[in-house]
Amino acid sequence: MATRLDRENNEALYAYAQFIGETGKDVLHQLVETMLAKDKEFVAWRAEHPDSYVPLPDRERRKQQAMKADRARLTPLRHAVTHAAKSSAVAG
Repeated sequence: MATRLDRENNEALYAYAQFIGETGKDVLHQLVETMLAKDKEFVAWRAEHPDSYVPLPDRERRKQQAMKADRARLTPLRHAVTHAAKSSAVAG
């Protein structure tokens, strides 16, 4: 999923990019880097939370949800098999 800007911000982004002779992408990167670097609390939090927070595309999200559902469904079975194996080892 691409992040979308509202119309006014999108226009300002590209107008500024034209003004300084850069691409809109470059301007956006510079804005994010400079603005977020000023937020010391965020910088500290980010250092402690390095995982990605980018939303997954729908296909990937569905795939992860299916994998979680499979694990949840198989967990009781795994516990039963482990318990049975331990019981057999103790009995044998």
